Amino acid sequence: MKHIARKRFGQHFLSDHGIIDAIVAAIAPQPGDPMVEIGPGLAALTQPLVERLGHLTVVELDRDLAARLRGHGQLDVVESDVLKVDFTALAGRLCPAAPEPDIAAGPRRGVGTRLRVVGNLPYNISSPILFHLLDHVAVVQDQHFMLQKEVIDRMVAAPGSGDYSRLSVMLQWRYAMENVLFVPPESFDPPPRVDSAVVRMVPLAQPPQIDLRLYGELVQTAFSQRRKILRNTLGKWLEARGFTGDFDLQRRAEEVPVAEYVALAQAV
Repeated sequence: MKHIARKRFGQHFLSDHGIIDAIVAAIAPQPGDPMVEIGPGLAALTQPLVERLGHLTVVELDRDLAARLRGHGQLDVVESDVLKVDFTALAGRLCPAAPEPDIAAGPRRGVGTRLRVVGNLPYNISSPILFHLLDHVAVVQDQHFMLQKEVIDRMVAAPGSGDYSRLSVMLQWRYAMENVLFVPPESFDPPPRVDSAVVRMVPLAQPPQIDLRLYGELVQTAFSQRRKILRNTLGKWLEARGFTGDFDLQRRAEEVPVAEYVALAQAV
């Protein structure tokens, strides 16, 4: 029976085989990689991935789709809202202990000690999913997601650009990110009303040490009125915390590089 896309789940099923091949090439799955796919849907991306991996864990909320996927012998199906999935616990189950390094053998591909996460994310909750995964970033090797193109434009934006936003600052302190592929609406069934793209997110090997809750509050305050200079928003927030350090508040939020936000959070 044909599955009807459910609007409440934000379902748009990838159907362009050329785009699917390009996404798989960008992910470059290796046999034995511990990988989790979010929102496998009708398995358009799932099948070529599992053929290369040997086994794949998928997270699917739609119970009808989850029932279909359970019939696939190489899939481990987690039927759940992805925002409720404990990826740290999942990594503990899927990822083996790190092997002793073999210097003579050189770099080792294949089975790793951290998760690789992929998926065509529901566009209506893409930001909450990204922030949820940020809480589990320590167990993630890399992430490849299809998202609304304008969201990815904000994720990878540089300071001073119109796309530079809270999302840019909240993700760039922890990930190196790049837009790797443009995906037009006609690549889906049904077609969304927006352009899409694929982003690669690789956690930084040596991220700065910050209080993430405090950092999030600081960034949210800075961008709460992004057209105003920071003296009127972030200045009051810093004053309430007794901050007397050196930080130029005569700028707008979009003019401040990520490194300066990080340094300010550390100073506070």
